[in-house]
Amino acid sequence: MDESILWVTAVVDRRAALDKRDKKRQARARKLGILVVDEPSVGTEQGNECVNQRVANIQAEEHVRHVIVDLGGAENIIELRMKNKKNKNKVAASKGLMDVPMVLVGPEEFIKAAAQGKMEVVEKFLEDGGDPNTCDEFRKTALHRAALENHAKIVEKLLDKDADINFKDRLDCRAVHWACRGGSLSALKVLQDRGADINVRDKLLSSPLHVATRTGHSDVVQHLLACGININAKDCEGDTALHDAVRLNRYKIVKLLILAGADMQIKNAEGITATEQVKQWQFDTKETLEKLDQMREVGLA
Repeated sequence: MDESILWVTAVVDRRAALDKRDKKRQARARKLGILVVDEPSVGTEQGNECVNQRVANIQAEEHVRHVIVDLGGAENIIELRMKNKKNKNKVAASKGLMDVPMVLVGPEEFIKAAAQGKMEVVEKFLEDGGDPNTCDEFRKTALHRAALENHAKIVEKLLDKDADINFKDRLDCRAVHWACRGGSLSALKVLQDRGADINVRDKLLSSPLHVATRTGHSDVVQHLLACGININAKDCEGDTALHDAVRLNRYKIVKLLILAGADMQIKNAEGITATEQVKQWQFDTKETLEKLDQMREVGLA
């Protein structure tokens, strides 16, 4: 394996381990009731103000918590039970209504039903001659919403009824973008089987790979890479998916992209490469380790 790849993966693993360790430290400190302050300005006037503000925030939260407890006596419990009973009645009523043939399903109900996975409502709208490409004010269609929520069966139904697989919302996002944003692997595969292009771009020139990377869906990223997506595609800021993954600390995705052959030397609009971003990671990791050593000496780590 190339030395640069070995170096990056080693830094990624170390950074991920350090972040995990830092989260455990913070959780332990909270459990012990220790106020953890990470700002380097502690001890200065600015640092003291920061500490005082955090203490004030904690005190305010505690005050609100006590008020809620004080006001949450028997009356609130009774009211809560009454609300739960009403909600149960509403659910029962809605189930009863579903047994009665619906007279009409409007466009808004149709799009909402697609997002909620209500196949019978979607079918009713389409059977009555409704336009499968009906969209909301943001030009999001039922196909977009179903893809986002991973309702693969509804995606199939809509496509069977001639829903436009390339319909663009206001940001030129297609259904594949929405599937990747939601981490909806099943819906994504249906769209691909029906001919969706996984290399399409939105108005910001983001590809589905950019979207899946930013939202942290590593399984979708892995699938897209296996399907041969353009791994080095740049968005409007010149960032590749690898730039995004490093910037957002998506450790697993960074490794997936690098091992799949992502170019670490591509410069974005600011002239920065992913390799330079990782070097900054390495520098930050060193600083964090030094800070942890200092905290260990006083029993906080």
